Amino acid sequence: MLNRLLMLKLWLLVIVVAKTLLMNSPAYGQIIQTNPQQPESFQERIRQQQDEQNQQTQEQMKETWLRLNLQEPQLQQQQRIQQQEFSRQRQEMIRQQQFRLQQQETRLQQQEFSRQQQLRIQDQQLRQDQQIRQQQELRLQEQRQQQQLRQQKGNL
Repeated sequence: MLNRLLMLKLWLLVIVVAKTLLMNSPAYGQIIQTNPQQPESFQERIRQQQDEQNQQTQEQMKETWLRLNLQEPQLQQQQRIQQQEFSRQRQEMIRQQQFRLQQQETRLQQQEFSRQQQLRIQDQQLRQDQQIRQQQELRLQEQRQQQQLRQQKGNL
């Protein structure tokens, strides 16, 4: 796209230069000057118009040159700045996505740790419950045995 724009500007510059050269050529001026049928004032007015057109063409050439040599680098620099800003924003977005992924992974690890901890606590509670049941069963057995011994002693 930049090449097309540059080519278009070059063609415009070539057209302006060609127009200027044609108007400034001696043959063009001689045609007007050597026409004896026209009065001197008319020829003078045409010469003034030619001078004005030459001046306008030169000013257009200056403007075109200024645009090509001053504005084009500014546009290129502006485009570079925009590309850099776009790249910076893209990098920032990627960094934020990575940060969110890390946070999510950390949360998942914390949840897994909590789940494991809960499983250990439940396992510990189950073992304590089993120990309590075993102790209760042992007491019940002792109580039954003592009761049986009392009954046996009472029967004797």
